[in-house]
Amino acid sequence: MTATTSRRGRPGHSLDSLLAVAVAVFDERGYEATSMEEVAARLGVTKSAIYHHVPSKGELLRLALDRALDALFAVTEEPAATTGPAIDRLEHVVRGSIRVLAAELPFVTLLLRLRGNSEVERRALDRRREFDRVVTGLVRAAEEQGDVRPDVDPAVIGRLLFGTVNSLTEWYRPDGGLTPDALADTVVAVAFTGLRARPVG
Repeated sequence: MTATTSRRGRPGHSLDSLLAVAVAVFDERGYEATSMEEVAARLGVTKSAIYHHVPSKGELLRLALDRALDALFAVTEEPAATTGPAIDRLEHVVRGSIRVLAAELPFVTLLLRLRGNSEVERRALDRRREFDRVVTGLVRAAEEQGDVRPDVDPAVIGRLLFGTVNSLTEWYRPDGGLTPDALADTVVAVAFTGLRARPVG
């Protein structure tokens, strides 16, 4: 945890708890429609207590988006995502992304609703596109290794895979009885059955 995210202000109101509440309100009302007064009211504090932690609503948004994006990029740097056959690395990234989604559901939901209306949002969207390029590169490498069917464009496959993963934010709830691992198993079973190259003969 960085020094920024571990700052503490008044007792009982850490930056982490502030972020959790702010993101919940952003997801409910939309970032642009949410005022700092509303975030403060939900927390039961004054706006000045929030400004002790962050200088602006935009900084709250940046911290929230970085939390989701940093977790996703961390998956791409894990050993199982960087070594071995590309198809296995791709599967690891898909599974890891589902774990991130389950663990950081409100933050990922906020990320997926960005419109690019501010510099903070545009930077986050640029990082999302960078993540997409990593996935597309894995698909292309798996295709070159003969493990992915060659009749579908790698960029399209990447979009389809993560379109499926991203759609989980609309209905998945961590307390709903379906574990992240079980969810990942199901997504991988369905998606990779159609993705893998069929044996010849």
